[in-house]
Amino acid sequence: MNYKSDSQDKALSFNIVEIQECQKNRFPMLFVDEIYDVFPGKSAKGKKCFSFNEWFFPVHYEDDPNVPGFIQVECLVQTFIMTFLSFEEHRGKKTSFVNIDNVSFKKKIIPGHQLEIHATLDRFKRGIAKGSAESFIEGERACSADFVVAVPDILDQLEHRD
Repeated sequence: MNYKSDSQDKALSFNIVEIQECQKNRFPMLFVDEIYDVFPGKSAKGKKCFSFNEWFFPVHYEDDPNVPGFIQVECLVQTFIMTFLSFEEHRGKKTSFVNIDNVSFKKKIIPGHQLEIHATLDRFKRGIAKGSAESFIEGERACSADFVVAVPDILDQLEHRD
């Protein structure tokens, strides 16, 4: 497990079990296979390999299976939240969308594709994270979006201060 590093200058990586220790997503809603090159508070990269056995392919255009847009956005945000859930004090906390903006779909994703995701955290303050993520298939941009995500546990602590 790489996330216990004392230095934020060294990139961290997370396998599927370690990802689940950091975030609340589980099958069938966990859409990243690996998170790597994580610089907590700054950036993270992720991978998702889409096989024909994914639960959504048989129902999402049976004659032309492709990855639905909401799943592409989930891949992006699940990588994005690792930019701050990789901090020991935030591991395992729930997150909630506040805003999704500038969503763009550029490339059709089909069975057999491997999605590479790059996420950047622009700001994390008082339980609110702002940033963006983009994904690529074989070096070509597939999808991108800007996010505002809240950590309700942190917000609740701020509300109850005297």
